Order: sequence, then C-alpha cells, then structure tokens
Amino acid sequence: MADTTIKKVSSGNSPIGKMGQVYLASGKSIGMRLWRDEAPADGKHASARGYETVGYVISGRAELELEGQTIRLEPGDSWLVPKGANHSYRILESFTAVEATSPPAEVHGRDE
Repeated sequence: MADTTIKKVSSGNSPIGKMGQVYLASGKSIGMRLWRDEAPADGKHASARGYETVGYVISGRAELELEGQTIRLEPGDSWLVPKGANHSYRILESFTAVEATSPPAEVHGRDE
C-alpha cells in the first residue's frame, strides 16, 4: 500500500537548527528548510554536505562559491549545490531563502 501521509508545517512552530535554519516539511527522501533574514556576513567556512540542495531566493542577496566558481544570488534566483560539492555562502544583504535537500538535511545529523 502506498504512503498516503499528509503533513502541514507552520513555520512559526518549526524547530530551528544550530545555524538558524527553520525546518519545514520533510518526507523520507526530501526535506525543506527556511533561512529567514540572515544578516550580512563574510563567507562562512567552506563545507561539503552529504545531501543535494536546491534553493530559491525570496529576498536579499548572497554569493555562492562552489568548487572555485562564484555566482550572485538575488530575489527570484534558484540554485543547485550537488551532494559532496565544496561550497560556501557570503550574505551581502539581509537574506531569506527556501531550500530543499535530498536526503533531508536534518536527519542523522547531516546538517551539523
């Protein structure tokens, strides 16, 4: 029998991760999170994660550096960070974005 579970998640009641990410709806193979009003800051330390990430910029501006390439992210832009790719973000202007990760970033400490 197919899984027919439906979930509704209110971001006001969602758990918040150590990096400030708000965990939204999550399934077995994908999870969604919100980065809300991230303050401008110099680049975060580069990291490589055990999940693939796609994101969408709601407001603000940032730079994504990925394996020696740099792209500017602005409202309406979307991006992809492949699983295992070395990358970092630099927030240029108060930044809000939604990301989806596969598998879910918050499971088994993948996000820490």
